[in-house]
Amino acid sequence: MSALAEAHDETVDLQALYERTEIGKILEALDRDLVGLVPVKTRIREIAALLLIESARRDLGLQAEPPSLHMCFTGNPGTGKTTVGKRIAELLHQLGYIRRNHVVSVTRDDLVGQYIGHTAPKTKEVLKKAMGGVLFIDEAYYLYRPENERDYGQEAIEILLQVMEERRDDLVVVLAGYKDRMDTFFRSNPGMASRIAHHVDFPDYDAQELFAIAGLMLERMHYQLDDGAAAALCEYIERRMQQPRFSNARSIRNAIDRARLRQANRLFAARAAPLDRAALSTLAASDIRASRVFLQ
Repeated sequence: MSALAEAHDETVDLQALYERTEIGKILEALDRDLVGLVPVKTRIREIAALLLIESARRDLGLQAEPPSLHMCFTGNPGTGKTTVGKRIAELLHQLGYIRRNHVVSVTRDDLVGQYIGHTAPKTKEVLKKAMGGVLFIDEAYYLYRPENERDYGQEAIEILLQVMEERRDDLVVVLAGYKDRMDTFFRSNPGMASRIAHHVDFPDYDAQELFAIAGLMLERMHYQLDDGAAAALCEYIERRMQQPRFSNARSIRNAIDRARLRQANRLFAARAAPLDRAALSTLAASDIRASRVFLQ
């Protein structure tokens, strides 16, 4: 039999590869732990499918340049960008595209120095820590400040560009921030734009999704809402979404933390009476409605 015929007889069991890498469990956890974000989850599944097929090709000796995996996550605060970054690291690690299930999250201050000669060692130290995993740069557009002639952000960008190209088989960089500002950043830095293969936009949550997110947060913290508190929280979310500085799931977490604080003070004030598990784990309507949101 010729070598060509033998090559045609070779096969790969894609289902077995899927099960062996456990990416199904990762994708299921993504669906379970993150409410909404349908376009984000769809894009992650597409990337997972691409990488699984690339693994199958490698098994059959069909070598190709490894796909570029640098990404840009755009969206408002509290839409799950950091959480998805962690899931991406887990996914890439399971498929063998990074050595470590490891995310290093940084901002401009971690990369850019305050004086000449300070930026390069700071940036290189961060890259050293992230190597083999994922480097997540939040509010990445702050790296570029053209209005300041003495700004050293461009030096950090140039170092990042070099490493993103030369070490792309050992490091995945995720840039994150507001969409309009990231668009401006890419227009000013075409070299960075050309190295980003995957752009993922994170939509805002609607009121129903935010209420479901609150339910997940409360469940993980072993709290529950009584009927009045559930109605109050629905109203709180509707009101809070209309106010300034609303940060999606982040604002909901802050609201729950303040409700817990009020519950604790309410129980402390009545400490003469014994408390059972239900009392300690139930938030009442008054714990929600004491928020300043209801006064405005």
